[in-house]
Amino acid sequence: MKNEKGQAGTKVLVIILVILIIAGGGILGYKITKQKENQETAMTEENAEKSTEPEKEVEIFKGNDRPIAIMIDNHKDAWPQAGLQKAYMVYEIVVEGGETRLMALFKGVDLEKIGPVRSARHYFLDYAMEHDAIYVHFGESPQAASDIKKFSIQDIDGISEDGTTFWRVKDKVSPHNAVTNTEKITTSIKNKKYKMTSKEESVLHYVTEEVNLEQGQGAVSVTIPHSQLQTVKYVYDEENKIYERYARGKEQSDWDTKQPITTKNIIITFCDNYTLSDTENKGRQGIKNIGTYDGYYITNGKAIKIKCIKNERDEKTKYQDLEGNDIKINDGNTFVNICPTDAKVVLEEPTTIENLKN
Repeated sequence: MKNEKGQAGTKVLVIILVILIIAGGGILGYKITKQKENQETAMTEENAEKSTEPEKEVEIFKGNDRPIAIMIDNHKDAWPQAGLQKAYMVYEIVVEGGETRLMALFKGVDLEKIGPVRSARHYFLDYAMEHDAIYVHFGESPQAASDIKKFSIQDIDGISEDGTTFWRVKDKVSPHNAVTNTEKITTSIKNKKYKMTSKEESVLHYVTEEVNLEQGQGAVSVTIPHSQLQTVKYVYDEENKIYERYARGKEQSDWDTKQPITTKNIIITFCDNYTLSDTENKGRQGIKNIGTYDGYYITNGKAIKIKCIKNERDEKTKYQDLEGNDIKINDGNTFVNICPTDAKVVLEEPTTIENLKN
């Protein structure tokens, strides 16, 4: 009898323990489920909060203002120039006599003085067209005049058709003293009934996160000989992560502010120039820029080799790495130096910055 009672008591105890274990498991499971639900709710709320934050916008190329491409004199008697620092891109290409000329692109800026403005050359039109830019110049070569008409380029010419947009200053000698500003250009654009906005995307693939070219070669000094006459050098300012520009051994600065001309990005394209055969025999140049050409992208003290691809004169240039990917460009201004394929470009990292400036 006692055994039966003991066995019955044991069974009851086992049943109670099982019930307790099940109950405890249920409570634990509930707590785990509740904790998971709370975590998921918190994550959902966090994601919702993030989704309401505006994405960071590229600063150098924002808004729908139509770009303006202005031909800038780069003869030594034209130095210093005004407005270059506010351009989002500047193209430098050789012209007659070994000189180079600049084409500065502006978008959504207000400048009191830009220049000295100089005459058009036909191959600069290739780059104005890919930006959907209004082309501003003071005179033109016969080839440029023909191509402006051929491609129906909306332009403002300081000599042949516009007598109010430009003026000459007294502190430089002619022909290196014609200047303009954005207010006068805007008035001229309105008078000519040119479109003032553009939906064209930027030629360069700008990104807001910093591009550091970790696998690139050192490039705190960049020397680019465009010709025997014109050699450009860029010297890296590590503190500010920009390059200061030098030409023919002289630091480049702004006409009015006297501040150094700097750039965040440098692009080099290697393509040959040649002398045109025309009746004027002024040694004007052409360039072989349609096709695929070697180059460099340089930023933050580093450089990588790239391919520069332009299939048609009015098509955007593609800048790709050697694997065929569009290169990411730092959000900042860019100088594009187009130089001969045999130019002895030097990328170096000397021990002292002072050596770079000499």
